[in-house]
Amino acid sequence: MRSVTTPAYSTLAIAVDGAIARVTLNRPERLNALSRLSLIELAQAARWLDTQQDIKVAIVHGAGRAFTAGFDLDDFGNADTERSPIEANDLGRQMAEALTNTRALTIAAVHGWCVGGGLVIAASCDLRIAAADARFSIPEVDLGIPLAWGGIPRLVREIGPALTKELVLTCRPFDAAEALAVRFLNRVVPADELMATAEQLARDLAGKSSLTLVQTKRHVNAVAEAMGSTAGSGTDALVLAAALADPESRAVGRSYQQRRRKPG
Repeated sequence: MRSVTTPAYSTLAIAVDGAIARVTLNRPERLNALSRLSLIELAQAARWLDTQQDIKVAIVHGAGRAFTAGFDLDDFGNADTERSPIEANDLGRQMAEALTNTRALTIAAVHGWCVGGGLVIAASCDLRIAAADARFSIPEVDLGIPLAWGGIPRLVREIGPALTKELVLTCRPFDAAEALAVRFLNRVVPADELMATAEQLARDLAGKSSLTLVQTKRHVNAVAEAMGSTAGSGTDALVLAAALADPESRAVGRSYQQRRRKPG
């Protein structure tokens, strides 16, 4: 198999071993919070995988103590001088679609916190394994914004409409055991076995033919799209922009952030 020169990113790291790639969210000092650059680079990495015919499987995971703490509030609070507000708000959807549609099978290996947009990343992957101590949260409504990036149809397809409404509207955290019980996850394993389990699954899949892997992925994705289409998710950016301009939504978000900053 030919050697692969991997692209260099600021917020990600990519390593390739034969038919298996590892895509690492690499801002551990920020719990891998998703900046606009993170979203752009993750979409670029997914598209790069499409150009690598020898790579069959990619493991997506986070460096340090968490998978990802969700979108970076500090980054999104700053004006984007390169894009319009709508274009900036649409970066997450573009990332999720690139990850969903990449040719390689993707395995999300989740540990620590997986928050907000992190669930969209995980839901965009083909398979999901979590450490037993992983924790999940969708705090967007508490922040006064909708869950965007095509997250709603992806969650509805995986866990159903009623539970999607509950988790998104209440913003309550849930653990790996519950995520497994509602079939968001494929497996839960002890924390010290997470990467070994993901790598073994990747090796098992990489031993199969590329044609059958790709065609099965595309077939399942087509059926899932018929069950709950993400085609309308381009309007998520408009709804997010409306929330960012709505006085009540902004007041709710500020109140939530102030409560979170209080000690104890």
